[in-house]
Amino acid sequence: MRVRRGPAAAVAAALVLLLGACSEPSPDDRTPASEATPPTPTDDPPATPDTPVADPAHAVEPPGARDGRLWSADILVQWDQSIDDDLVEQIEKLKGVAHTERIGLGQVSLENRVLTVASVDPGAYRHFAQADVADFQEAWDRVAGGEMAIDQKVARRLADKDGMIRLGSEDDSPSLHVGAYTPQVPTIDMVVNTAWADDIEMSTDNGLLISTDDITPATIRKPLERLVGKDASVQMLDVASRLGLDPDAKLTAIPTGGTLGSVVGTFRYTVIGGGRIAPDPSWVAANIRTEVVPILGSVTCHKDLFPQLRAALLEVQQRNLSDKIHPEEYAGCYYPRFIANTTTLSNHSFGLALDLNTPGNGRGTVGEMDRDVVAIFKTWGFAWGGDWRWTDPMHFELSEVKAVG
Repeated sequence: MRVRRGPAAAVAAALVLLLGACSEPSPDDRTPASEATPPTPTDDPPATPDTPVADPAHAVEPPGARDGRLWSADILVQWDQSIDDDLVEQIEKLKGVAHTERIGLGQVSLENRVLTVASVDPGAYRHFAQADVADFQEAWDRVAGGEMAIDQKVARRLADKDGMIRLGSEDDSPSLHVGAYTPQVPTIDMVVNTAWADDIEMSTDNGLLISTDDITPATIRKPLERLVGKDASVQMLDVASRLGLDPDAKLTAIPTGGTLGSVVGTFRYTVIGGGRIAPDPSWVAANIRTEVVPILGSVTCHKDLFPQLRAALLEVQQRNLSDKIHPEEYAGCYYPRFIANTTTLSNHSFGLALDLNTPGNGRGTVGEMDRDVVAIFKTWGFAWGGDWRWTDPMHFELSEVKAVG
């Protein structure tokens, strides 16, 4: 059996249980994510009955102790709709396919980072995790109880002082408590149970994890791609574990719910090097426009951004604040590439964000953006990066679709 595992001590050190997550009388008594203490490699996992249910409205049956062998996470296939049962049967008959597991996949925009969330059956999905993660019993009990398992680095950027992460930019987007920090399957940033799928407006079965066991995953790529068709994304996870993604795959993002989901739809793209991506030309033709707007002049953005952008800039003009926006310091809207030094998409890839007055509004600063201008943009449905935990005061992104009369 070919199972790729990291050093046990390093893996165990990354397993952080947020012990303040459940059953406390108030959020103020919870242990913040930033203060959680990781268990040592010799810690015994807590017994399942001692794990309280954090969110009964979003709980599923607890998984119990792990039963069965582990499987290597070798290939991830993603569709933009539920997988057909007959197709799954055909995939399972391919020579080299040892085991499969259906999961839901969707993308959420959090502080200009488009991250992948998986909705899973905790008891089955854990068999694709590293051994230390699969046996970290309380983490899976917490996922079953309605909490989230997430990579520690991602959570530290996004979780608030109570260890909560809101999955979306709208005020009514669902918020989940981080139950455990655990290393994730490559290309997946966070894991929730299937009871959350409706609230997040995502599928529970548009993804398929495949283990090829002793067979090199690349050997079945071509027959698998022929079988699933050109609209599916087929990623080799052994490659993604090294590079952050599979550059030979036709990748798919399916934004979940809210503004991003309704405006973007299914977003397919390929990687073309240098941090750049090439979105599907038909998506670009249907969604990206170049138009003239007040103050900035000609800009290229998503077509659904223009009504609210134009309204916001008109109000800036009407309130004699035009001099607070500097057209020569405008840094673009539609920018199809990854965030610098990552393999993570931003809302600029969809043409749904713009950067203004860049020299005095760098990342991590309070910035010099006029607060009256900020308030106007917020009124017209834009989120402002200056409000984020790691600030980006030059950045505005569409967070709510508003009717413009």
